[in-house]
Amino acid sequence: QVQLVESGGGLVQPGGSLRLSCAASRSIFGISAMGWYRQAPGKQRELVAAITSGGSTNYADSVKGRFTISKENAKNPVYLQMNSLKPEDTAVYYCQVVAGPRTYWGQGTQVTVSS
Repeated sequence: QVQLVESGGGLVQPGGSLRLSCAASRSIFGISAMGWYRQAPGKQRELVAAITSGGSTNYADSVKGRFTISKENAKNPVYLQMNSLKPEDTAVYYCQVVAGPRTYWGQGTQVTVSS
């Protein structure tokens, strides 16, 4: 079973930047789509950004122009560059990888935006 591990979260001041990474325990082949989701306390998990294997991207309106999703390789499939962070971006961020019939999730990384 493939494990995904997110990293790069932490505490940052408003206006700051973070880069989230997603590493797989082994190479994942046949990836069709990847995404980043987030869940704030008391709220449902929501899609932040997604990218297909062909490079098409989709962003939540709240992060357009500030976040950039990118794909890398089978071992480190997806990144999320977050700029101009706001307190409302505070949440646990999860990476997701879809490969064939399987969907893999990471355990999440905390992002806290606060002065």
